Amino acid sequence: MDKLTQRVLDNPEFQKMAHQKSVLGWSFSILMFSIYVVYILYIGLSPESFGVPVGTNSITTWGIYIGLFVILFAIAITGIYVHKANGVFEETTQRVILAVQEQTHE
Repeated sequence: MDKLTQRVLDNPEFQKMAHQKSVLGWSFSILMFSIYVVYILYIGLSPESFGVPVGTNSITTWGIYIGLFVILFAIAITGIYVHKANGVFEETTQRVILAVQEQTHE
């Protein structure tokens, strides 16, 4: 590993950002895993409830909406993570790299 890379990795601001990114990623993973486990348990324990129509004259069942929620929730938290990773976290990384490069040239 070269000196510049090591200095970036040792930078306190970079370490704080890396920790925040890790916490966010693991939190979203645990949240998605929990929702999926509850979804699967619900299917296993009460499969008939997925076939209950939403309304009296409706052909759409609750299972469609519950499954759609799981899918859309996964897409939403992925979008939030990507937005944050490519926004705030990337800006911090670039700022640290520039600061370390400036220190190297001094």
